[in-house]
Amino acid sequence: MVPALAVADELRAEGAVVSWVGGERAEAELVPAAGYPMERIRVSGLSRTNPLKAARSALQAVGAFARAWRIVGRERPDAVLGGGGYVAGPVGAAAALRRVPLVLTEADSHLGLANRLLAPFARRVCLAFPIAGREGGRYLVTGRPVPPPVADRAAARARFGLPPDAQVVLVFGGSLGARRINEAAVEAFADAPYWVLHASGVRDHDELRPRIRSPRHVLEPYIQPFGDALAAADLVVARAGGSIFEVAAHGLPALLVPYPHAAADHQTANARWMAQAGAAVVVPDAELDAARLRAEVDALLGDRGRLAAMARASRAIARPDAAARIAGEVLAAARGR
Repeated sequence: MVPALAVADELRAEGAVVSWVGGERAEAELVPAAGYPMERIRVSGLSRTNPLKAARSALQAVGAFARAWRIVGRERPDAVLGGGGYVAGPVGAAAALRRVPLVLTEADSHLGLANRLLAPFARRVCLAFPIAGREGGRYLVTGRPVPPPVADRAAARARFGLPPDAQVVLVFGGSLGARRINEAAVEAFADAPYWVLHASGVRDHDELRPRIRSPRHVLEPYIQPFGDALAAADLVVARAGGSIFEVAAHGLPALLVPYPHAAADHQTANARWMAQAGAAVVVPDAELDAARLRAEVDALLGDRGRLAAMARASRAIARPDAAARIAGEVLAAARGR
């Protein structure tokens, strides 16, 4: 949702009329709140382990394609942008069959199923990361679109009640949170001398709240807009999904714990990319516990020179123009029609 909204905002700024096709997840609230009309399609991922769920998803996909076909026919768009999620499959297929120019975005270090199937029909496939075998031609490495970084650090810290001169560690794991990181953080930072801003996710928040013992540990279920949390931080502890581009946009060093069950283990590849640039330290999920987390964070915060070098490296790999570049590809595809 974050990349797609960033591109939509760029398109709107260029005078384009943007309509959205989404599902029942976060977009149901975020898209209308951003001022875009949205059509809903019911579709879900294809289970690789449960035949009944797989059959149900396949039937659902047939209905989703029929609805997408009607929407694309009615809207008559000049171009369609696919964000790589479940909904992008039927909408992208409908666009290709109706000969509407199609542009795809991929936010991870491997092509998801929908993008693999649609790539041969796309005018351009915009990649967040370089992907072996996907160079040149229709493939273009743009980075992952993110909102503009928040510049007012003082206001961001004031929002969360953080002292202006304190060291602050930001811990997060996505909208649902990351249970292993959450559990380790609650124990690891119980007596930490620095401040911790912890976005636990809505799933674990109520269970974690009574276990917070330090007044310097600020626990939030969900933070929106998230840029304020990044602007307030000196160091990030997180998974290694597409949010690492937001981390880089704010020039932050990171301790990354890749989710080991992500598709094609792409989070490990994402984390390795950031670590090779000198912007992150990577701890495998199986090795993370409270003692390891505390030791790693203490070591980083205790070495100001290393932390500053990691921050410079993080800023160097940021792609602040990603949204504008992808919007340009969409507009070029629309004009080329």
